[in-house]
Amino acid sequence: MDFDLDTRTGWPPELRLLLDRYPREAWPDHANLGELARFWLAIHDQFRRLGGALKTAGDEFREDRLAAADFRAFYPRRLSNFLGGLEGHHTIEDYQFFPLFTAAEPRLARGFEVLESDHQTIHAAMQAAFESANALLQTADGDRDAVMRAAERHTDDSERLLARLIRHLNDEEDLIIPLILDRGEGPLGIS
Repeated sequence: MDFDLDTRTGWPPELRLLLDRYPREAWPDHANLGELARFWLAIHDQFRRLGGALKTAGDEFREDRLAAADFRAFYPRRLSNFLGGLEGHHTIEDYQFFPLFTAAEPRLARGFEVLESDHQTIHAAMQAAFESANALLQTADGDRDAVMRAAERHTDDSERLLARLIRHLNDEEDLIIPLILDRGEGPLGIS
């Protein structure tokens, strides 16, 4: 199985052992979907929404539907919140939750290794998006060709980051939420 974040399309059968038992449509009404699991899913949805809002703002700026001054007022703070939130979220997962979940279900260890590796790949994409956003913001009032080149570079970097992040969030949920539903938050030590 190819576990590359840019090409994978989900988990192989050996890592779907709990997902097949607890498919997504069963999650909302399951008795073991506790506060932490709901919070985790809400945080992931927040990352999806903020990533989408950043993409929309970038598209509107490139298409001249958002003035440079408005873009500069909206974009940097939200991008910083987005990237900082991701960094903190990943750190907690890598050092606290993934080891705990691996110990609870060793058959999923390879999946948690993949998710941890994803964090490194996503971090590199975050850095690229941050750097190209800074370059764009510095040229936002410059000549139109320079602005468009910077905007296109940032769009490429942002789209790469968002695609990787969405795949990762989906795969992470597909590994973790079924484990929580199977064992319960209390027995896992996360309630």
